[in-house]
Amino acid sequence: QVQVAESGGGLVQAGGSLRLSCTTPGLDFENYDIAWFRRVPGKERVAISCINWNSGRGRTVHYAPSVEGRFTISRDDAKNIAFLQMNNLKPEDTAIYYCAADFGQACTNAWSSEALYDYWGQGTQVTVSS
Repeated sequence: QVQVAESGGGLVQAGGSLRLSCTTPGLDFENYDIAWFRRVPGKERVAISCINWNSGRGRTVHYAPSVEGRFTISRDDAKNIAFLQMNNLKPEDTAIYYCAADFGQACTNAWSSEALYDYWGQGTQVTVSS
């Protein structure tokens, strides 16, 4: 069974928008922190954003400085889906985007550490033309 699956990538012009979706068919979605990472060929995979599960300790979200103000992460536990809304896209946003999930407290701890996330999607390609 696939644990994590993301979709919504595509080709857009600079200044355009895309919305990525993440589901966790192999996991109990509402109990997992969700994060988005991206990787440019030849470079390391980098954390972009995360959102914690509804633990009662409050809502936590994080954004990398490179996407702050342009990207918005959200989740809908009733529908078992998370989103990454990407606005004002730039050519440097071109990358493979990955959804990751963690049963622990990754988003409220060292959120950008890849090692904290136990479950990963296969990635969806986002290409932004100038």
